[in-house]
Order: sequence, then C-alpha cells, then structure tokens
Amino acid sequence: MDNYEGIRDKRIVGSPAVHLLSMAVLLFAFWMLLSGNTQPKFLTYGVLTAIIATWVSYPLLLVPNGNDTKRYFVFGVNPAKMVMYIVWLFWQLVLANIDVIRATVRPEIEIDPCVVRFRYQTDNPLARVVLANSITLTPGTVTMNVTEDGMYEVHALTVGAADGLRSGDMQRKVAWLYGEPYEFTILEGKD
Repeated sequence: MDNYEGIRDKRIVGSPAVHLLSMAVLLFAFWMLLSGNTQPKFLTYGVLTAIIATWVSYPLLLVPNGNDTKRYFVFGVNPAKMVMYIVWLFWQLVLANIDVIRATVRPEIEIDPCVVRFRYQTDNPLARVVLANSITLTPGTVTMNVTEDGMYEVHALTVGAADGLRSGDMQRKVAWLYGEPYEFTILEGKD
C-alpha cells in the first residue's frame, strides 16, 4: 500500500491530515532547533525535509489494534494531556520511591513481594504499552507479562505498591490519556 492509499484508510482513528500536519510541523520545529539558521535556503531545506520525512514515515507510525479493525497514530495523543500525565507519573515515582525506601531502611524490613493480576481492556495497543512501561518505571513494581486479552501480571515489592496497583489509579489515568473507556478488574489470586 502506498502512502496515498494509506491516508485514505477508513480504519485510521483520527484525521490523517491532522496527523500529517502536526508531524510535519513538529519535524520542522526540530529542524529549526538543531539548525538555528533562518536563511531562506535553510528554511526551504527544513520544510522540504519535514514534508518528505512525514510522508515516508507516516505509515510506519500507524499501529493496528488486536483485530486490525482500527489503526492508531503513535503520536495521536493530546499534548496537554500528555504533559499532565507525565507530571502525575513523576509524582507517582516520588511516592513509590518513598514507599520503597521506608520498606528497606527500617530495622524490620517491610518487604512483602507478591504478584498482582488484573485485566485492563483497551482497544488502543499504545495504551497497553504506556501502562506496562509506567508500572515498570515506578519503583517497587515490574510488569512481568501482558497477554493479548489485556491480563497484566505485575510483581509488587511492597504492600503499598500492590495496593496502588489494585486501586486502578494508573489504569484510570492511561484510559483518560488515550480517551479509552475505563475497563479494569482485579483478578483473584496472589503469589
């Protein structure tokens, strides 16, 4: 499939024209940041390079859902929401660090490792990836497995980390970030 057919694909979530324009503008801004030169010749090179790079790479940045009925643009996230999510995630990292430090520096070590299993249903595969990586990035938790049907297995080092996973706050934030419905359930069983 060539690019012209790709942008007319009805399975693409969102507007391909908006995706292409925003990506070209972003690439041109990056070009300007690196070059810093405002001579007409360099501006022309920058615009042409951004347009060509956008046109060539756009099909590579479309990720299909599980049954290939939809295709999601990798950067199809509201930038303001992404900034708010990153700030929230940074705060969660601080809180998780404090929890792990408290558990390990006390004379009676309060480490109680367990495996938390939950199901987080989402159509967007990028939401799954962001959730799994956000969990692993947070101290005291590691995503061990994610299945096709949305079942997550996460190793939690402390009771606080396990309770944080069971609360569903991070899952709710990822659903909000990607505009997905919040479908989260804890699965029974604890190792």
